[in-house]
This record gives sequence, structure tokens and C-alpha cells, in this order.
Amino acid sequence: MSLREFYNTLSKADLRVMTRPVVISLLVGLVTGCAAVLFYFAANSVEHLFLDQLAGFHPPGEGAEAVFALGEQQIDSLVMEHRWFLCLIPVIGGLVSGFLVFKFAPEAEGHGTDAAIDAFHNKGGAIRGRVPIIKGLASIATIGTGGSAGREGPIAQIGAGFASFIATRLKLSHADRRILMLAGMAGGIGATFRAPLGGALFAVEVLYRDPDFEHEGLIPAIISSITAFSLFGATTGWRPLLATPHFRFEHPRELIVYLVLGLCCAGLGKIYVDCFYKTQDLFRKWDFPTMLKPAVGGFLLGLLALVIPQVLGSGYGMVQAALYGKVALWVMLAVALGKIVATSLTISSGGSGGVFAPSLVIGAMLGGAVGASAEALFPAMVNDPRAYVLIGMAGFFAGVSKTPIATLIMVSELTGNYGLLAPLMLVCVVAMIVFPRNSIYQKQVKNRLDSPAHLSEFVVDVLEGVKVADLSDQGRRPTLIPQHLPLPQILERIASAEGAYYPVVDENRKMTGIFSINDIRRILAEDLPPSLVLAGDIATSYVVTAIPDESLTDVMRKLSSRGLEEIPVVSPDDPSRVLFMLTRRVVLARYASELELKKEEYAAE
Repeated sequence: MSLREFYNTLSKADLRVMTRPVVISLLVGLVTGCAAVLFYFAANSVEHLFLDQLAGFHPPGEGAEAVFALGEQQIDSLVMEHRWFLCLIPVIGGLVSGFLVFKFAPEAEGHGTDAAIDAFHNKGGAIRGRVPIIKGLASIATIGTGGSAGREGPIAQIGAGFASFIATRLKLSHADRRILMLAGMAGGIGATFRAPLGGALFAVEVLYRDPDFEHEGLIPAIISSITAFSLFGATTGWRPLLATPHFRFEHPRELIVYLVLGLCCAGLGKIYVDCFYKTQDLFRKWDFPTMLKPAVGGFLLGLLALVIPQVLGSGYGMVQAALYGKVALWVMLAVALGKIVATSLTISSGGSGGVFAPSLVIGAMLGGAVGASAEALFPAMVNDPRAYVLIGMAGFFAGVSKTPIATLIMVSELTGNYGLLAPLMLVCVVAMIVFPRNSIYQKQVKNRLDSPAHLSEFVVDVLEGVKVADLSDQGRRPTLIPQHLPLPQILERIASAEGAYYPVVDENRKMTGIFSINDIRRILAEDLPPSLVLAGDIATSYVVTAIPDESLTDVMRKLSSRGLEEIPVVSPDDPSRVLFMLTRRVVLARYASELELKKEEYAAE
């Protein structure tokens, strides 16, 4: 392609359409990346102060250095050094979290991802501006004092909240705000877990229990996730969260053992979700000040930590040790079961934190136990029992979150290991389909068809093939308003007119804008001399229009996405000439008649 041809091709592209979402997604990525950095350092600082210095609690670390420090040492005991008042440390986080959440933003309670999912489906992507700040502070208090919670839920809600705030300030539509909210979730998760692709896929996949995606949000989510990840990596480093040996899948017979692991992940996932929500029900039914319930959960967590200290905090250190085969089988089972109880006490009591990190720890311990058992019983079938730790991480979380694709990519990214994709796919899918309704995210809907956010899209399917021209006889004659007409005369002209939208035209009767009754009300509420207000001042120059050959499906989407009740139908040869006005009521009436016709055809078959 020559330079001239390239220039001609570029000139035909609608740069405004391409540039706007890219720029806004970049902005969201920058904001959520900064939030992720602040959240990371604040949580680590609080954890270092309370657990390391105050309580003398030093769990195994993450990364290759931590494995090297262990040397030949095996973790074959639950005993760990700590000061006697370790059990009281989580109470402090519970008190702070409970006060912040239930005093200022009750929707910030729990693991955060559910609240973001609910905002997408049922609230037009709207999240109160204070929620990201309260969620961040409460989660820092919970995680920093040893709460068994992860960072994905808080950072998902924080990123979604900031994105929602940006979309609201820019006066974007509900549809655009929902998409931007997903970009915020992706940016936060992709940065925090150093998994840009996994974070983007998680944001668009976690909304549904069935294998379904919010595909419209994928590109903004990728842009935001890359931006946030780059900012986070430049600040905190680029190494994967966990170091692993170089695992490879070379023996197909081992898929039988992996299949068993998938079934085990599904079974333990069912126990995990039941325990989580039954604990939540107990705390909610308990007649006790709501603000203090997270502190009670923290105290019970502290008592459990006196027996199994490994349940405190993220638990990634135990996963790191297990990836190199340095944890005894019975210890892995004890930590897996203890982590289920600990996570339920921390989050179900009203504490603030995510379920991703605890789920990875539970799955890793389960996978390690299955791998060690399989090696002891069937040594010829197991190539490397340590690989089952990584597979268990992904399989367990995929089963309880219904996000198999995002999870296997994210686990591969946070470990830097892509050698086990085939068994990862098998275990994730098996763990997901055994109990299809078992999900840690209660606000998930089955698929796009069941989402209120997409209701209008499926309503208009029966209108496919019906053209705008077919409703021309039901269209309303437009009431054209000259752009220099003052407000008193405008009121006289529209007093007897039909409809609620009025095209504004120039001296050649070409449309230059449009205004509605609501715009008139807004002007009347302002302290302005009516004679100085002209039609051109009231109207907006951006007019959503339709043409006669356009499908009613597309028209209904335009009406729904912008919240319009009426749309001008213009000439395809001259978009400034209004032919007639088409109302939502007329389109819905045609929908009803088409639906009855489809029912009759179906009954006849």
C-alpha cells in the first residue's frame, strides 16, 4: 500500500468514533492503576505494622527468594511463631471496617465484586462516588490486620466505582457507563494481579453463570487493563506474583487424575459456597449491632488462627511453598478446610475483602493434596505432583466463580507458567459444570438474556426485517421550530402541538438541532429573560436520527440506549430534512403485533 492509499484509507475512518472510547478507557486505566498502587502499598504497610511488627507473625513469603529461604525445610506442622495477642489483631480491622462501611457506604460490605455485578445489571452502572474510597479504606483495614480476604473484590469495586464516577461526570449513557465500569474492574484486577489479559477477561466473564461474555466491553477492558498494569508494574515491579518450576504436560494418561481433581474442586467448592452464605445468614439474623459484627467475625477468626495460623492474610506464601513441594499433605488439607471457615468469618460477617485470593489458596492446597495422594497411590500416572497445586488453584476458583477462561489465563499470568493449559482447561470446565448453580457471586445472572441491562436488545429481535418506512403512516408530522424563534413564541407554537421533541431548523428548513419538553422545563427554571432565549440556544446540535430503510431493531436500540421517546426520521439523501417523527410507543405497538404473529406461526407449526 502506497502512502497516498494509506492516507485515503485513514481519511475514511471515523476517528471521532475510534478515539473517544480509547481515550476514556486510557483515562480509566490511569485512574484505576493509581488506585491499585495506593491500595497495594497501603495494605502492605498496615499488614507489616500489625502482623509483622506488633504480633510477630511471619508467614512464608512469595517468590523464588522465599523458596530459597526455606531450603530443604518442609512445612509439616501448623505451629508458627507469634505473640499471644495475635487473636486480637483481626478484631481491630473488623472494628474499623464495620464503622466505615455501615456508617458511610453499606453497599461496600462483603467481597465487592458482587456489588459491581449488581450495579451493571440493575443500576445502569451507577456506583456512588464515596464507595471506592470507603471500600478501599475498609479493605485495607481488613486485609492489613490478617483478615482472610483478597484484593480482587475491593479493587474491582474501587475500579468500577471510579469508572462510574468518570462516566457520570462525562454525562455518558447508561450503556456507556456500564461498559466503562467493566473497564474499571479490568484495570484494577489486571494491575493488582499482574495479569492484564486475565483481568480484562474476568471483567467481561464474571457477570454470568453460563459461558457468556459481555463482548462489547472487551476492547475497553483490554485498553484499561494494559494501562493500569503498565503503571502498576512500573511502580512495583514486573515479576509474576508467584514463582513456579517449569511445569509441562506430556502424559495424556494423567488427564484421568486431573479429571478427579476437577471433581474434587467442584465438591469442595460446593462446601465453600454453602459455608460462606450460611455464615452470612447467621450473622444477618443475629440481633446484634451491625457495625460490630465484623469485629466479632475477626475475633472468631483470631481464635481459629491460634490453631491454624496459616489462615490469616492472603496465604500466597503457603501456595508458593506448595508449588515447590515443601508442604506436608495433611497440612495442606488442614489449611484448605481452615481457609474456608476463615474466609466465611471474615467476609460473611460484614468485613471487606475479596474471595479470589482465599479461593486460590484453598484450591492450591486441595490440588497439592490430590497430587501427593495420587503420586503415593499411582506413581506411574503422576509426572509431577507439584503441578497439581497450580491446576487446583485455577480449577477451584473457576468452579465457584463460573469464569473458566479468565481464571486459567489469570493463573497462568500470575505464575508465569503456560505449560499446563490443556489440564487447566479440563479441570476448570469440569469444576464449573458439575454444580452449575453453585457460585460465590450471588448477583450473577444466567446469561445475557436474563440481564435487565440487555432486556431491550432481546425485545427488539422480532422487529428484525421491519423497516422504518413501514411505519411512515403512523409517524407524527414534525413541529419545526425556527432557530431564531424566542421562548414566548416557542411556547405558543408547541402548546397545541403533539409529541415531546421538536426539531430546530434554519431559514432553509434544514434541521440544525432538536429540543424536548424537558429542555423547556430546564430553561424555565433558570432566571433568564424569556425574550432573550432563542430556540437555537435550547436545542442540542447532536441529533440521533433514523432513515426509512433502517431496521426497527436498530431504531429501538437507539431509543433505549439514549433514553429517548421519539426520533426524527430523515431523508437518506439529505439528513437535515425531517420526514416525520417516530415514537417509541408506535415501535412497541408494532413489536406487540409482530410478537402475536410469531406466536401464531409457532402454534401453527
